[in-house]
Amino acid sequence: MTLEVTSREFNASDDWQLFDHLPENPLVFSRDGEGIVGFGEVLRLTARGDDRIQNLARQWRSVCANAVVEDTVQTSGSGLVAFGSFAFAAESDIESVLIVPELLVGRRDGRAWFTRIRHLGDGFAAVAGDSGASNNELPSFASTAQSYPPVTKLNFEAGQMDADDFMSAVADAVAHIRQHDIDKVVLARDISAKLPDVFDLRSTLKRLSIRFSSCWTYSVDGTFGASPELLVRVANGQVSARVLAGTAGRGTDPSIDIAISQALSASAKNRSEHAYAVDSLVRSLTPYCTAIETDAEPFSLALPNLWHLASDVQGVLRENASSIDLAAALHPTAAVAGTPTDLAQAMIAELEPFDRGRYAGPVGWIGADGDGEWAIALRGAQISGSTVTAYAGCGIVAESDPAAELAETELKFAPIRNAFA
Repeated sequence: MTLEVTSREFNASDDWQLFDHLPENPLVFSRDGEGIVGFGEVLRLTARGDDRIQNLARQWRSVCANAVVEDTVQTSGSGLVAFGSFAFAAESDIESVLIVPELLVGRRDGRAWFTRIRHLGDGFAAVAGDSGASNNELPSFASTAQSYPPVTKLNFEAGQMDADDFMSAVADAVAHIRQHDIDKVVLARDISAKLPDVFDLRSTLKRLSIRFSSCWTYSVDGTFGASPELLVRVANGQVSARVLAGTAGRGTDPSIDIAISQALSASAKNRSEHAYAVDSLVRSLTPYCTAIETDAEPFSLALPNLWHLASDVQGVLRENASSIDLAAALHPTAAVAGTPTDLAQAMIAELEPFDRGRYAGPVGWIGADGDGEWAIALRGAQISGSTVTAYAGCGIVAESDPAAELAETELKFAPIRNAFA
């Protein structure tokens, strides 16, 4: 199997926006108006089990070794690219995937480009909105803004774990933490809604990208959302990540909002939870990086509906590792599983009555050179058949209060609820 890849730059006006040019079933990874959008599917790689991410990394290296690439753009996200979404747990019934699109459009640092990908010897595929299949011709969808149907309004209801069940699970986790050798466990609950027979995700994604412009808006194979947490980025040998742990709701009055932020920064419970997450990430990065640096103190990150304690981490890649290799080493972080990881995952399996699927797993993209960006699939949902299911979780420590943790999940459900309101 050999892929032929051609990337070309095109002139985009100042008001040209990625989210005005989405296909009906989009592949998306974007933040603050920059990123990439994929159309169609020329290749799908899948894996399951303990080594699912490492397996996909090996498959991807094989694909790249045989590819014929003509990339005159030479920027992050040009050339041969695959979008990916990985299951949270090894035991998940949901496959982990890498998807290579037939067409890709990107925008970054004032530059715009499109990429066509095909199996060598095949013609370039024509997708919806594409007037031609020449590898040098700008697709018509890239020059003309698309019109999307209105946002589909959905009524989310409790899923397999309702509010009472969740508070009971939190109480059980707190009792276990106080009695055993475990510091933190992240427990989630779910809500779901039925989709209409005719459903279009594009308006919802555009709404998320506007309201949460500082987050990573993602859509891969039915998994979508706007994540505030970057698991890892690799670019030109430089590694970066952002850790979020510790949460508070925003205040409606500016003075109250500032006081909430200050209280979050001073909270011993939240700072302890945050420290677990940062330490876990640094330990996982150490074998792959040199000169790892972290923020001396966490900072308060403001999102439209939440404050988070956040820390940025940077390093220099030590060996010939790809962004997927780092994603495999980092997942699951303490921010989405707990500390110690193996004990926390066992407790999650015991207390959560559902398969998380790709919730809290890595989602993002990788290029042929191994560079890429992987967020954690948070503040989002998964489509399966005619149902869409959203998840929200909290870090449970010895001081956690079940009612307060339930309230935190409601804050974290707000982006998806509002995206369909």
